[in-house]
Amino acid sequence: MRAVIQRVDRACVKINNHEFSSIKKGILLLLGVEKEDTTIDADYLLEKTINLRIFEDEQDKMNRSLLDVNGSLMVISQFTLLADCTKGRRPSFVKAEEPAKAKDHYEYFVRQAADKIKIVETGKFQEMMRIELVNNGPVTILLDSREKLLRQNGKL
Repeated sequence: MRAVIQRVDRACVKINNHEFSSIKKGILLLLGVEKEDTTIDADYLLEKTINLRIFEDEQDKMNRSLLDVNGSLMVISQFTLLADCTKGRRPSFVKAEEPAKAKDHYEYFVRQAADKIKIVETGKFQEMMRIELVNNGPVTILLDSREKLLRQNGKL
């Protein structure tokens, strides 16, 4: 699984020009599900995300996590994070999980998040959405659950 994590002052999802969901201070997480991902990948990314110390403390140091600041989490499914742009000019999405399985993993991630975070909002799976956000910092971080496995096996 791949995730783009953005620390936000606020974010909202619009579908057909109507607000679908919104959050205030927290994290906007774009989630891409790759073929062969499992709940282990989802659990790893969720734990990493909610515990990343990317929010400021009293000394303006990034020293607090989403949990520490009681922030909100917005999770948006984004298969384009799995784009392979190495050949030609059109991205290939062969690494992205097929929609039914990807939806299962996405919904699992959201359910697990809701058990740990007070406010969890989402987009709508396989829907055209407009995402509005105010990125604070800006702070934007990329996470990939496969990197941990590659590091553990000495391949990174």
